[in-house]
Amino acid sequence: MIKVMIVGQKWLAEQLLKRCVGMVDVEVVLISVPCIDDRTAVLADRLDIPVTTHGKVLIVSAVPDGIDVILMAHAYCFVGSDARAKARLGAIGYHPSLLPAYKGKTAIADAFNAGDAVTGGSLYQLDDGWDTGVVVDQAGVNIDDNDTIKSLWQDKLAPLGLVLFESYLKSIGHEI
Repeated sequence: MIKVMIVGQKWLAEQLLKRCVGMVDVEVVLISVPCIDDRTAVLADRLDIPVTTHGKVLIVSAVPDGIDVILMAHAYCFVGSDARAKARLGAIGYHPSLLPAYKGKTAIADAFNAGDAVTGGSLYQLDDGWDTGVVVDQAGVNIDDNDTIKSLWQDKLAPLGLVLFESYLKSIGHEI
């Protein structure tokens, strides 16, 4: 059984929680959100999964003992090395670009405004930088003429993040 903590918010974290709950070999131990009324927290509460809140930094005491991995889904908080080390496999984040290209909060807009024909998403091991860790998995998507920055996120990049997270969880499930 893979024990996970999900840190994040909004649609992506909510959908990741749904996917994890639907996986036979995954147990969601804790959800951490920036505000308690986030849709992810509401769902976790309905599922009787503990919820906590975090600020700009996820501190070591907020990470439960005995978890395998911290999954970062639409999370804008820093996870220090001591907090990452508390999870057996550290922390894995999703970023909506083909890292190392387009780091930071404006990655989707940056790719779109640069006129790129292809962008994508990256699952990466968090480290002490921002969007700088070792890439675990990536996949690309086309930027079509009718795309907008919003449609790229909602229709392509956010759903891609779920696929990458699920693939990652299945791959580590064989190790546990």
